[in-house]
Amino acid sequence: MALYAACDLHSNNTVLAVVDDVGALRYRQRLPNDLSLLDAALTPFREELAGVAVESTYNAYWLIDGLQAQGYPMQMVNTLAVPQYAGLKHGDDDSDARHLAELMRLNLLPTAYIYPREQRPLRDLLRRRMLLVQQSVRLLQSVQGYWARATGQRLSANGFRHLTRQQLTDTFQDPTELFAVVSLIQMWRALQAKVAEIETWLAEDTRRRRELIALRTVPGIGAVLGLTIWLESGEITRFDAVGQYTSYCRLVPALRFSNGKKKGTGNRKCGNRYLAWAWMEAANFAIRFDSDIKRWYQRNTAKKPRLVALKAVAHKLARAGYHLLRDGGTFDVHRAFA
Repeated sequence: MALYAACDLHSNNTVLAVVDDVGALRYRQRLPNDLSLLDAALTPFREELAGVAVESTYNAYWLIDGLQAQGYPMQMVNTLAVPQYAGLKHGDDDSDARHLAELMRLNLLPTAYIYPREQRPLRDLLRRRMLLVQQSVRLLQSVQGYWARATGQRLSANGFRHLTRQQLTDTFQDPTELFAVVSLIQMWRALQAKVAEIETWLAEDTRRRRELIALRTVPGIGAVLGLTIWLESGEITRFDAVGQYTSYCRLVPALRFSNGKKKGTGNRKCGNRYLAWAWMEAANFAIRFDSDIKRWYQRNTAKKPRLVALKAVAHKLARAGYHLLRDGGTFDVHRAFA
């Protein structure tokens, strides 16, 4: 008899449920987040387990890796795609865990990609770099706001980078305001130094990555952006078609139609937000560095909003990137933007 286990994972505890192949509940218990306790609870069912499902929460990998090392057949649940039981009047952790096990039994459980353990540290370092870059941009914009309020003029990003102490003293007469602006600039410089350190670390790693050669033939994709796209994409063969990949990149409209009429939107959060950001960045750089892509983009901005046209460029680059990651080769701008 096949058994199906599911873990409703929280920050400090897990509800474990096990059902058999007719849907009868064989075990359900709330346990502390202790690998040895969860392993002990699953051991009596080990030989009959068809799978153990764990929700794709922020802290899922310690449990997935630990149970996988013990030989359990693990599945990561795509939490955003889990269908909810509409007839349920009351729901809690116990019912949620059993619901996941039932979906696995019925072969309806939406699963997510279990990212290879050895590549996670580098992928997560790139995500931390992205966070630091975003924070540094917020600091720059804060100083630009101070400058506009004090002078009525716009301070460009290049002008911000060349600000002198004398300019700040002449512009901000109030000592408190001056202290605030100087503090923001000091924090920005500290973040920029840390970002530079991370990029130096990544540069050492990217020299050994043969997988990036084809991807970096795309205009605007450098070492860091190429590494981000490659790591966030994961094993490219897990996507059966290019449309699945672009959907995962959040570059496909999430719309629902009936009889030719729009009836609402789909699940816009389904996919990889880091990959969506990376391809949009690639689109911005491609427009700047490739004249053919720039002309294609300008023709589209004449007919549709700028953001829609930019996303169309990102979509075309992502389609090309899928084939480059899968087959190698060289980017052909005329084929991509015919």
